[in-house]
Amino acid sequence: MPGTVTVGLDGTDHSLAAADWAAAEATRRGASLRLVHAWIWRPSEVSAAADEEVQRRWATEVLQDAAARVAKNFPDLPVTTEILRAETVPALLAEAASADLLVLGSRGHSTLVGYLLGSVGLQVLRQAAGPVVLVRSPRPDAVEQPRDEVVVGVQDVRESDPVLEFAFAAAAAQGVGLRAVRAWNIPPVLVWGGETMRAADDAGGLEPLERKRLADAVRPWRERFPQVEVVEHVEMGGAGQVLLSAGARARLLVVGRRSPGRHDLRKI
Repeated sequence: MPGTVTVGLDGTDHSLAAADWAAAEATRRGASLRLVHAWIWRPSEVSAAADEEVQRRWATEVLQDAAARVAKNFPDLPVTTEILRAETVPALLAEAASADLLVLGSRGHSTLVGYLLGSVGLQVLRQAAGPVVLVRSPRPDAVEQPRDEVVVGVQDVRESDPVLEFAFAAAAAQGVGLRAVRAWNIPPVLVWGGETMRAADDAGGLEPLERKRLADAVRPWRERFPQVEVVEHVEMGGAGQVLLSAGARARLLVVGRRSPGRHDLRKI
């Protein structure tokens, strides 16, 4: 699937990790890699001219350093760089709309999601029209564990096709298995109506019903990607915690985001 994988850089180790991941993904896809950095000169009250030159040089070096790093590890990968003369969030949203994939660095995940992703990452995730991948920078003291599967969350089975398509294609491209995860809870009394009761009775209970819903959602993609080994994972609990637990050692965690009028992909 040729095209363009774009990385938003900010000079941190997290964005360099994103560049590494994006370069490997672009190579797998046979795509080109685009490195971008959003920068607008904001003059200070002192030494405005020198300020502008220092800022421009730093922005240029952010791109040059990342490009040199990629060229060393992926010498045959086509790479372009560009300084985007715009505010960071609008610039990245425009890139997400035109690229096959936008890749950003992430500090990780915990209960402090807003802080760990950063305000820019959260705004891009909320508004981007195309797929976005967040890449965590590995901790220097961490012992790297084998990551041999793609994990995908399947909550709204009626609108899961774009999410499943991306996840299955990623698993096939990387030659790894896929774990389809569905979290469930006992529905509220007001929701526990006739249709739900009949469906649960026909399936043999609530958990078998959730397993059937997941199996039905995954079945067409199993047939389209027969080379991908699939595990169907149904677990009672909150969707966020179940997904984070199942995806702790995943190569890629794929989730969807519901928006008015469309269903966008978000990958972490």
